[in-house]
Amino acid sequence: MTYSAFARKTVAWLMPALVMIFGEATMASSLRLEEPSVFAGHWQATLNARNEVADTQAHQDKPSNICIIDLQVNKTLGEGADCLGAWLEETPIGWFPDPDGISITGKEGSRIQFFSRQRDGLYLTTLKSGLEITLERAATSSQ
Repeated sequence: MTYSAFARKTVAWLMPALVMIFGEATMASSLRLEEPSVFAGHWQATLNARNEVADTQAHQDKPSNICIIDLQVNKTLGEGADCLGAWLEETPIGWFPDPDGISITGKEGSRIQFFSRQRDGLYLTTLKSGLEITLERAATSSQ
């Protein structure tokens, strides 16, 4: 009887510890941090109302709702940073990859906006105003 009570207590303490250890290892292995070169290039950012579809918005004649942004390999922003900055209310300077998205950074290198991964090549963020920005790899034109 004493052995059974001791065994139950041991299992009661051991199981949560094992779940935490193995659960953490499983989570860490499922999120992979990509190299900056994977994201470098031209991206199209589209500002949308929450229920508006990005595809229909892109076909409308509203150039202020679309920016082409250059994510450079050295994790700085090139062309389009000013356009994106108008939406973020702070000038973005750089970026870095996260396991589950892309972070945009400001002057001091701190994150000012996070874009969560929806699928390969498509990222989404919601601004304080409720508007959404989709960030999608721009189609490359072959010349």
